[in-house]
Amino acid sequence: MKAKELREQTNEELIQKEKSLKKELFDLHFHKRMGTVEKPSRFKDLKRDIARIFTILKERELENERSSQKTK
Repeated sequence: MKAKELREQTNEELIQKEKSLKKELFDLHFHKRMGTVEKPSRFKDLKRDIARIFTILKERELENERSSQKTK
């Protein structure tokens, strides 16, 4: 998933997306233990997408803090 697509979503949508990606990653780890992973590169993709979501949420949080400090 592209960062540009993620930036267009709201914080609530991003949090929901992050939860679903973490669940998918958990399931993928389970399949790995069973030996039935079809696409091992999916681990890397999921981790990157989760990191992108955390980065965007943190950027927004810092942006809100800066704007609130400017108004004081």
